[in-house]
Amino acid sequence: MKIHKTAIVSKKAKLGKNVKIGPWCVIEAGVAIGDNTKIWQNVYIAGGTVMGKDNVIHMGAALGHEPQHLLYKKEKTGLVIGDRNIIREYVTIHRAFVPGENTRIGNDNYIMGLAHVGHDCRIANGLIMCNGVLLAGHVTVEDNVFIGGGAAAHQFVTIGTMAMIGGLTKVNQDVLPYTLIEGKAEVRGLNVVGIRRSDLSEKAKAQIKEIYRIIYRLGLNTTNALKEVKKIPNLTKEALYMIRFIEKSKRGLCKSQAIKYVKS
Repeated sequence: MKIHKTAIVSKKAKLGKNVKIGPWCVIEAGVAIGDNTKIWQNVYIAGGTVMGKDNVIHMGAALGHEPQHLLYKKEKTGLVIGDRNIIREYVTIHRAFVPGENTRIGNDNYIMGLAHVGHDCRIANGLIMCNGVLLAGHVTVEDNVFIGGGAAAHQFVTIGTMAMIGGLTKVNQDVLPYTLIEGKAEVRGLNVVGIRRSDLSEKAKAQIKEIYRIIYRLGLNTTNALKEVKKIPNLTKEALYMIRFIEKSKRGLCKSQAIKYVKS
């Protein structure tokens, strides 16, 4: 363990093996940091933050500070971060607003400079989040999502597995897994590159493509589109997952402008 002499580290913080803490960092009481984690200079980690192993936190990041919510009354909440995450310069990740809950970051995520993760967010694994991305409170991001620079997600939005969000996109509805979103939450197609690079079976890929066609190219409303999707024989687990995602959506799915040009 190596702690720079200018860092302020509470005696009530728990540090794992081979943790490195750089100059002028502040680590409060109640923080837990896992093995082999490197904290660069000027990082602030608030009490109630629990972090796994092999993380790298770059300069100026602020983790686990109070949620930006006018009704927050100092309730006990936290931030839980998994393993092997890279959090770049001046990222802010706030602890939860809901009493007894945690904002959660999974494993193997790469969060680039000046990005913000709001209170009560749930980020899974394998996310790439580019510079300046803004996630409001209660946003859920599933596995292997890519979010381009300057994009912003509305409160309570869910971004499905392997979705790709273009830079500067305004995400105000749920993003169907495996799709590509740009502009004002407009579906432009499938995340073809991500799907091609994945280990999905050819059958799964074909069904994802067919579900996309039914949902976004036939001009059907969601209820009727789901009826057609469920007629696909021998649905794969990926197809069933897409069906469940649609059925659980509370904000509705992002729309496709292409529907305007397709005869129903």
